[in-house]
Amino acid sequence: MNDTANNSNNNNNNESAGNAAAMQADLLDAVTPEQVSDAIKAAGGAVTAIEQDGVVRLHSASHGIGFQVLWGNPVTTTQYTDFTLSCPLHVQGGTLPDAVLASWHRAKRFARVAQHGDFVVLEMDVVVAGGVSPAYLVFAVRLWMQMMGEFFLHLRNYGPAGAARGDAANAVAVGTQDPAAAA
Repeated sequence: MNDTANNSNNNNNNESAGNAAAMQADLLDAVTPEQVSDAIKAAGGAVTAIEQDGVVRLHSASHGIGFQVLWGNPVTTTQYTDFTLSCPLHVQGGTLPDAVLASWHRAKRFARVAQHGDFVVLEMDVVVAGGVSPAYLVFAVRLWMQMMGEFFLHLRNYGPAGAARGDAANAVAVGTQDPAAAA
């Protein structure tokens, strides 16, 4: 009877190991521009791929404002273990008050904001190292699009002094230029 129980346990363990290996095979530990493009499309966005200096750059938009995919650590020339979703916004007439950015960081997670001269950049990192499902990529893009909408609302509704200094959202132009290029 012990031999039968042991064989049954071994079969269950082998089955579990087989299922885990099959699930692991479905995970992505690096992504290509095509996979990220497919995730953006599945999240409801349009995407444009532009090859520049041998690197595919992805551009899309949410809430009528453009964003781009910045590649992180390369595994090969077309695969990356991480990427950043980035939305640079040009600030008309100077810079936003530091309190606008500080209040965003106190209240929100996942997406960060940085000021670079006349630009405010909303960014969110997506890490796939260690393995993620294709559904995770779609989720991450949907979360990004939600964060973009919340940030624009944050700018529009910021602070009681908004009327005195002008609406912060109106001070931000919706161009998606590279802040490094402006420096």
